[in-house]
Amino acid sequence: MIHLERLDHVAIIRVDRPERLNCFDYPTLVELKELVATVRREPDIRVVLFTGTGKAFSAGADLKERVTLNETEVRRNVEMIRDVFADIARLPQPTIAAVNGHALGGGFEWMLACDFRIIVNGALVGLTETSFGIIPGAGGTQRLPRLIGETRAKEMIFTAKKIDAETAERYGIVSRVVPTVEELMEVCLAFADEMLCNGPIAIRQAKQAIDQGLDHTLSEGLKLETAAYETVIPTEDRLEALRAFSEKRTPQFQGK
Repeated sequence: MIHLERLDHVAIIRVDRPERLNCFDYPTLVELKELVATVRREPDIRVVLFTGTGKAFSAGADLKERVTLNETEVRRNVEMIRDVFADIARLPQPTIAAVNGHALGGGFEWMLACDFRIIVNGALVGLTETSFGIIPGAGGTQRLPRLIGETRAKEMIFTAKKIDAETAERYGIVSRVVPTVEELMEVCLAFADEMLCNGPIAIRQAKQAIDQGLDHTLSEGLKLETAAYETVIPTEDRLEALRAFSEKRTPQFQGK
């Protein structure tokens, strides 16, 4: 149901349930959680890309499964999807959501858990949970307001409306809209290559400083930045960059 592909230093995790619009049932969530743990443990993976198969990125929770569950099982599923997306948000590597089609409900929360979101033209996104008598339960009520502001987030959640790719870009939800699915992966991999040119330890430390600092005051965040900087000072990558500068060549970072 989920595939992991390696392209040099990039891991591509693809949900492959096109017949169910890549909805998340419990076994899919368990498998995704395991794969996220796998890429976390591999220092040679420097960028992680998430996408779906077919015409949807993900339509969220599998409602056909959901109607068969009792309340205890519903709570289990909601806890699992919340934990999986939190694991994605906490990955030390930069993460890219290659949004190949509609991203609704939990599918939208999945892309919100990523650092960057690049979307194909024609896709619709939205938090549609209130139209089913529930609320976003996998981070949507928290990540979306932090991304686009309280008022727009409340509008999207309270109305359960779906917005198109261009509106998502205008709101600041996605960083780029591409014309076709074929171009989507090319654009995402090219963006990954831009990051791969730089020091992998430095990028991980920069991500940590940014993510942790957002939950603190500026003065506390500056202390986090200082600690992150201290981590990169003794690295071989830093010395390699200085040598490369002196020798007027491109540095060859090893992640050490």
